[in-house]
Amino acid sequence: VTGLSVRHVGERFQQSNEMVSQYFCKILFIFSSSPFYSTFVQLPAADDIQQKIMGNSRFYLYFKDAIGAIDGSHICAAPVVEDCPAYRNHK
Repeated sequence: VTGLSVRHVGERFQQSNEMVSQYFCKILFIFSSSPFYSTFVQLPAADDIQQKIMGNSRFYLYFKDAIGAIDGSHICAAPVVEDCPAYRNHK
């Protein structure tokens, strides 16, 4: 959630990097396992696209094959210097 490295998390909780990595792998396995994933993760239906997007060819071109959205998440991007202006101020 924090986007911190294993080293930073280990330092914050006074644990070794190996311990943090082991528990991260355990949690990742739990979240992706069948009981948790099938209970709490639901992919949207094909008709879940908003009418505003569906009716506008400018938007629909980019969203027609999308299977969902990650709302409220920050995804770090490190583009090459030439592409930086295209990524600036995007949320």
